[in-house]
Amino acid sequence: MTGSTPPWKRRFSKRKADEGPIDGPQDGARDDERGSTSTGAASLEPAADRSDLPASVDVPAPVARTAGTLRERAMDSARKGSVRARAGLAHLADRIIELAPRVPVRDLATLRRQFPGLGPEELADKLVAGAAKATATVGAGIGAAAMLPVPPAMPTELAAEITGVAAIELKLIAELHEVYGVRPPGNIKQRSTAYLHSWSGERGIDANKPSTLSTALNSRMKRDLRQRIMKRMVRSMPNLVPFLIGAAVGAAMNRSETRKLAARIREDLRRIQVPWEALEPLPALERPADALEMGEITDDPLGRFGDEKPESEKHHEKRDKRDDGH
Repeated sequence: MTGSTPPWKRRFSKRKADEGPIDGPQDGARDDERGSTSTGAASLEPAADRSDLPASVDVPAPVARTAGTLRERAMDSARKGSVRARAGLAHLADRIIELAPRVPVRDLATLRRQFPGLGPEELADKLVAGAAKATATVGAGIGAAAMLPVPPAMPTELAAEITGVAAIELKLIAELHEVYGVRPPGNIKQRSTAYLHSWSGERGIDANKPSTLSTALNSRMKRDLRQRIMKRMVRSMPNLVPFLIGAAVGAAMNRSETRKLAARIREDLRRIQVPWEALEPLPALERPADALEMGEITDDPLGRFGDEKPESEKHHEKRDKRDDGH
């Protein structure tokens, strides 16, 4: 168009920022970006003592952190319980190892005099029946003592039962080896160690096979012994059921377990049995100097093997003393 100014020669007006109202900032004016403010400018400081703002709410700790703490505490308790259980098993295994040489064992000549006219199998049946009856009596006695179970006394009752049953079954294993003519070599301590090995492994001893004969304690035997004790302890837990139910359960269970153990031992011994006619003369078995009285095991297993009497028995003793005037 004629007379128009070219675009590159046009002058553009310089715009200034909005300086607000002429008479200054108004109280309560609204800023489109910051909102209303009573001072005319948005404050970057945290609001304090503002009744028009909602009260602050404390944010709870994350659930994951709480769950992690509980999990750590549970794992710590489990570790401590495992350590205590291993210590208890080791202590019980040591007690059985100490008692094994004190178990009195009858040799073949003594057994044949006490049961005249019986062959090896009939004599073995007699021994198994007597041992099963004895372990049943121990189980019934522990069950009767736990008629009103006291938690602190339960470990003592279980330990007393397992120790008493172990002594009876060790005696049975040793005499079965005598009946089948396969007495292990060595002195009384070495033979008792071999019988412990047989009891923990639930198998007979073959003197011709070093793998089945162990006359010296080692870490593997102790581990097997602890496992055997743990297995027997788990099976003995129902004996602590109150109201004399545990007595019946304990008697039946101990009788059955002893018969099963004897069946396994006899099955192994029959393979290596030596007939009585072919036996070489053997020296008589020596009696231990501090031999256990097997009758006391069945009559009062807690009094003989318990570290301390149950709380219920202590309470009865205190009451009796008060009645007697002591």
